Amino acid sequence: MTEKEIGKITHYYGHLSVCIIELSDVLKVGETIHIKGHSSDFTQSIDSMQIEHTSVSEAKSGDVIGIKVIQKAYPHDKVYKVIA
Repeated sequence: MTEKEIGKITHYYGHLSVCIIELSDVLKVGETIHIKGHSSDFTQSIDSMQIEHTSVSEAKSGDVIGIKVIQKAYPHDKVYKVIA
């Protein structure tokens, strides 16, 4: 299993368990990501994502997306796509 860095977290909203990711590559619903930082390290699949409060199935480099996460994440954490 390999991983490719696809972005970084810019914000985390604790009351919503949502993190904002600035993408540097393509990400699609159904793919698996690995969030890793100083205090966080977890893997989860993407069930849904939003751009400006609108649900999308795919986002590209330069997009800023919001996703619901299973654990707390922090600004500057790196986001990797897990490639099986």
